[in-house]
Amino acid sequence: MTQGLPPATPDTPQPPLTPLSLGTLLRRIHHEWTTRQRIFDLPSARIWKRETGPDAVDLGFEFLGRPCATPIGPAAGPHSQMAQNIVLAWLGGSRLFELKTVQVLDDLDIARPCIDMQTIGYNIEWSQELTVEQSLEEYTKAWMIIHMLQRWEPLRDHVGADPGPFVFDMSVGYDLAGIKSDKVASFIRSMKDATSEINRLRADIPDEFAKFRDLDIPATISDTITLSTFHGCPPDEIEAITRHLIADHDIHTIVKLNPTLIGLDGVSSIVHDALGYDYIQLKSSAFDEDLHLDRAIALITELNEFAKGHGHRFGIKLTNTLVVNNHKSWMPEDAMYVSGPPLHVLATAVLDKLLGGLAPGTLDVPGSDGEVMVSFSAGVTKGNVADTIAMGANPATVCSDLLKPGGYGRLAPMLKALSTAVAESGSTSLAGFRAVRFAAAKTAGHATTAAAHLAYITGEGASEYHLEDNKKLPRVVDHDLEMWGCVACNFCVTVCPNDAFFKVPTPETLADEVTGRQQYLVLAELCNECGNCMTFCPESGDPAQIKPRLFLDPQRFEGATGQRFLIAPDSGVLAAAGGAEDHATRVDQVLSADEGLPVR
Repeated sequence: MTQGLPPATPDTPQPPLTPLSLGTLLRRIHHEWTTRQRIFDLPSARIWKRETGPDAVDLGFEFLGRPCATPIGPAAGPHSQMAQNIVLAWLGGSRLFELKTVQVLDDLDIARPCIDMQTIGYNIEWSQELTVEQSLEEYTKAWMIIHMLQRWEPLRDHVGADPGPFVFDMSVGYDLAGIKSDKVASFIRSMKDATSEINRLRADIPDEFAKFRDLDIPATISDTITLSTFHGCPPDEIEAITRHLIADHDIHTIVKLNPTLIGLDGVSSIVHDALGYDYIQLKSSAFDEDLHLDRAIALITELNEFAKGHGHRFGIKLTNTLVVNNHKSWMPEDAMYVSGPPLHVLATAVLDKLLGGLAPGTLDVPGSDGEVMVSFSAGVTKGNVADTIAMGANPATVCSDLLKPGGYGRLAPMLKALSTAVAESGSTSLAGFRAVRFAAAKTAGHATTAAAHLAYITGEGASEYHLEDNKKLPRVVDHDLEMWGCVACNFCVTVCPNDAFFKVPTPETLADEVTGRQQYLVLAELCNECGNCMTFCPESGDPAQIKPRLFLDPQRFEGATGQRFLIAPDSGVLAAAGGAEDHATRVDQVLSADEGLPVR
């Protein structure tokens, strides 16, 4: 045990994540930008800049009446849980953020690994890994940082003089009792008026950003909610929760629907027959227990009228992931959730079914032109984002694609692809683009743009979603991963949703001792051992366990197992354990280099 530290053992329960303070995050931003023209390891070339000028394409839209500069952002999931995640998404061009779902049970023990992106995408991770109180602080920190960065002079040439408005959308779950609890109710109230939280955190703004200590930051972080419910949640429960949120919390509400709406035969015909994923084992019980199409159609109509009666907007989100049997057994649960390419086809089919069943003028999409906003989150990529937006998605949110190499850096090219498609249609706005695409769909004999897209992705364009195009495994090299040196692919940095990894050029003093021009280290308190870096690392081994694991918190350091280093930003390595003792001097040299430790 390190002298002077409180006692702990490897059996001491450890939180999966330990957030960094606002001051630490801001000092890291300043240091990284000054030393390497990056922020949270995102290079300046991947920062999105809003188009300006008379011929510029306007990607803006209204999210439940709130202006938003772009129609894409992170879905409620691993990319919208911690402050640095959200800031990274904003830098990449996101302007709509579905914050990770908050629920009353905030001390869950989620099995690891919990993400499998080898091919199409599976997960077993479904709820926040922070306490509700921590979640509120993370969202507030992100809100404050973005407001500062919008005005931060060093970024002006990269984000533009007006980066555009952005929206935070809360997500809560998973049952009425939990949502009515004091814990979750207080969270919702605090997100609607975060004055006290913002003022509390102002004192942590460091000298590098001192000019923003008195910045007028809007107190309303969010006044919209996307409701997330378990698979099998009874329709009456969904209705009761939605009515409670609208009436008792005075808030605009979106309800997330499941792909099971098209029925077992409908899902099987797409997943197994059209797309070739014969090995995916559907859970028939999920189809029996989930909301059925006829009840969903009635519910959408009823809840929209209820919302209007209370002066609020109502929307739906398509879709939740698809629950299936865990045939791979790489993740330690009996069931897992499918995302990625097949989910995109399923969600499009759900939209097509709803358009066929709902009265004209219900959904706010081309061909219906109603009031119910449609949010879409299912396998959105650079290749299909324009088609997704053309269907009427407001917004299209992303998760699986951001878990692939490039990470948050995949957002700006996605927006570029959308902007190009809008311009090539002869339009300068999303509304004009949708009108052009709807007219083309009608000419081709389709009732709606959604019907046209569904016909394409199950016909001529099916290859992008088919098993044959999605069975290639990540690249592998015949070499065991080591603490020092590697192929330097940078994948561990970009596929980590929490920005736990960082790289540092190998100091000249170590040139004769270690291999590689870059050294990779992990801020262990930001790593929740999701497994994504191990999936994409070409070498054999788990980067989260093999690369130097750095701890800032003495208790977390003492309670951990395996090789690890206790560090302090101003003092370097304070202690080493788990067989890492002989490497402490090397770590010190890496962290004290010019780029060095980004945490300040």
